[in-house]
Amino acid sequence: MSIKKYFKSPLPPLLKGAKTKRIGIDARFYGPIGKGLGRYTQEIVDNIIKFDQENEYVVFLRKENFNDFKCDGIRVKKALANIRWYGLSEQIIFPFYILRERLDLMHFPHFNVPIFCPVKFIVTVHDLILIKFPTSRATTLGPLAYKIKNFFYKIVISSAVKLSRRILAGSQFTKNDLIKQFKINQDKIIVTYEGVAELTPANPPTPLLKGGEGGLNSLISQPYFLYVGNAYPHKNLEGLIRVFSEINKNSPDLKLILVGKEDYFYSRLKKYAKDFSDKIIFPGYVPDSELKTLYAKARLYVFPSFYEGFGLPPLEAMAHGLAVVSSNKTCLPEILGQAAAYFNPDDETDMKNKIERALADEKLREDLRSRGYEQAKKYSWNNCAAETLEVYKKILK
Repeated sequence: MSIKKYFKSPLPPLLKGAKTKRIGIDARFYGPIGKGLGRYTQEIVDNIIKFDQENEYVVFLRKENFNDFKCDGIRVKKALANIRWYGLSEQIIFPFYILRERLDLMHFPHFNVPIFCPVKFIVTVHDLILIKFPTSRATTLGPLAYKIKNFFYKIVISSAVKLSRRILAGSQFTKNDLIKQFKINQDKIIVTYEGVAELTPANPPTPLLKGGEGGLNSLISQPYFLYVGNAYPHKNLEGLIRVFSEINKNSPDLKLILVGKEDYFYSRLKKYAKDFSDKIIFPGYVPDSELKTLYAKARLYVFPSFYEGFGLPPLEAMAHGLAVVSSNKTCLPEILGQAAAYFNPDDETDMKNKIERALADEKLREDLRSRGYEQAKKYSWNNCAAETLEVYKKILK
């Protein structure tokens, strides 16, 4: 669609009044297509719209998730912005979509902000992985193309944090990272901790799985530990596979189940795992209803990541009543507190020893389960959205 055609019939404000402000949210990541970022975007959008009965909202979506977002209020408009993430059109075309809506404020839930954004905005920065943990293994591009793309990523991130009215960070660790990296005044950065979608009852029923790949129904009758999340290089799953293969020598019945939607990184990891063990299971995407069963019957949740900005996956495992053994890097001790057993992910012997100890010690696992469940209660999407809304209001004043 041409820019000229798009602007031929600009829409009037929804309910513009003296106090009413018009706020835009970039929700192109909304829902499952955005993975962890999609969860954050969905929770923020859904809860803020529920809380705020005063202002108007324009929610920008792609074709893939346009119907996933449901709204029935006259204060909310769905706007189709079928523009790819991180592409040139995001920088050149998206500002015109924003300009057309006559916004008072725009919220970008990720760093990919158009450099020439035409309205004042805030940005959420979840982490600085692209700067702190650069690796060509995190892309399907060639080395030269990756370097060029990473160079432009850094320009976009730098522009976003310097031009934004406020920056939302998912942890104090990320806030400190931003201050050190970009020399930003700390008052510009607001920490809004993410939330846990649902707490499972202390003794939940464990319904049978409906099926799925990998024969999970038969596998969960045997002991296993679990990882749920993506397979990006900084997650250190290759290290976990190597450690598991050593543990498996003394515990031949033990399984490792790695849950995540099939993509380039999981396909590559599956090939890597074949050289180490046939007891590593890749079920692909597992719906939430069946994921509860995997959590309920697992011995442990293991999180070996080198770098995180918040660390939602182990927190969600705690919310499901599962003992967590985690990396001690970056924000994880801040978020998980005293509710996890920690290891150094750079030391595979330490990782192995901490996992084996937790597998062998039922009392330790019970203690971790109890503390983890209480830790998860501290994090609420309602609180995250309410704090985000307060930032909107302060800027709009």
